[in-house]
Amino acid sequence: MGRKSLIAIVGRPNVGKSHLFNKLAGRRISIVEDTPGVTRDRLYADAEWRGRAFTMVDTGGIEPSTDNEMLLFMREQARIAIDTADVIVLVTDVRTGVTAADMDVANMLLKAKKNVVLAVNKMDSTGPADADFYEFYNLGLGEPIAVSAVHGHGTGDLLDACFAFFPPEEEEAEEDDVVKVAVVGRPNVGKSSLVNRILREERVIVSDVAGTTRDAVDSFFENDAGRYLFIDTAGLRKKSRVEDRVEKFSAMRSLDAIERSDVCLVLLDAREGVTEQDTKVAGMVHESGKACILVVNKWDLVEKETKTMDRQREEIRKALVFMPYAPIVFISALTGQRVPRLFELINYVCEQSAMRIATGMLNSLLGDATARVQPPTDKGRRLKLYYMTQTGVKPPTFIIFCNDRELFHFSYQRYIENQLRSTFGLEGTPIRLIIRQRGESAEL
Repeated sequence: MGRKSLIAIVGRPNVGKSHLFNKLAGRRISIVEDTPGVTRDRLYADAEWRGRAFTMVDTGGIEPSTDNEMLLFMREQARIAIDTADVIVLVTDVRTGVTAADMDVANMLLKAKKNVVLAVNKMDSTGPADADFYEFYNLGLGEPIAVSAVHGHGTGDLLDACFAFFPPEEEEAEEDDVVKVAVVGRPNVGKSSLVNRILREERVIVSDVAGTTRDAVDSFFENDAGRYLFIDTAGLRKKSRVEDRVEKFSAMRSLDAIERSDVCLVLLDAREGVTEQDTKVAGMVHESGKACILVVNKWDLVEKETKTMDRQREEIRKALVFMPYAPIVFISALTGQRVPRLFELINYVCEQSAMRIATGMLNSLLGDATARVQPPTDKGRRLKLYYMTQTGVKPPTFIIFCNDRELFHFSYQRYIENQLRSTFGLEGTPIRLIIRQRGESAEL
């Protein structure tokens, strides 16, 4: 399966973007459950409509402080959505009518030739459309869709209109032997230095491949270790004054790169350790189910003692407790120290995330594991695990059938996951366990 389509919701403050996002996320579509142990900003919702998975991003919740910053702010918001989204939903407000800011952003979107769906919000009464509604045809974005974020009217029509712009599923598949690598991390950890170091020193062939539906340029290259596509997470762009306050948008770019990748390199700064922002980026990678390597950059700037590396490794493990499977490598993009080793690791974790395990082997592991550690009991009932089978790769996904899902506590799931890892390796990749009660279908 390829990358999920990305829908960005943009518009002026107070038109109801967040309201609409919450209504779509909570009511009309099924949200993928959150992974325990990782907090994710509710700026995103992974969702499904008509059998297609997609991600929605809400650009609301961050508002400019003065009126004259409004246009700057909206242009910035729209520019980032233009960079990354497959479909942009421009939310307007029937009560204020079409404003100069609406016109300006509509023109930007038209010039960029993006797929845009125009939502006219606050159409709260049913029946014939308000006469003011027809004014929105003037934006030149095609037929407006009347919605009410408060009552939920029109949200299905809105999602149908977005769905029409999703790329065909077969287009989402790309060349199999090219490993797509996203270099992600907070600003100033050395993402661009690392990519430049790799392209300058290691390359055999380098060409720029423009992304199919986005402006970001990816770098393709080949060396003795294999063929790679390094995805630009756009950390190189100059920050505008507005964007300083709009830090959340950098997450939107990272999310897009993560979704398109096979392997993520999460860059950390050796001098600063793991910050809250690092944890968020790592959490996004973990939740997306991608193979991952934790790359500690600027190692040349750290004063070393005998156990400096061991100590730092331990601190990283403590801070990123939800990804114990990710290998940690200490590098310097500046001097090139240990950069060549990354290719061997990228290939390794990519293979691990695509590993398939025979059902017979899984069930003998299940038998051994339950014999070694008795499944939990509750009020006299004991958990029984009947059967286990693998249903997918990238990440390796397993279904386990049991007598009672309620008895299958998180700690016992973690135990089974650890058994899988100690037997089959599965290094550098998350594992998904899906629990089914007997009698339920095995379909996802």
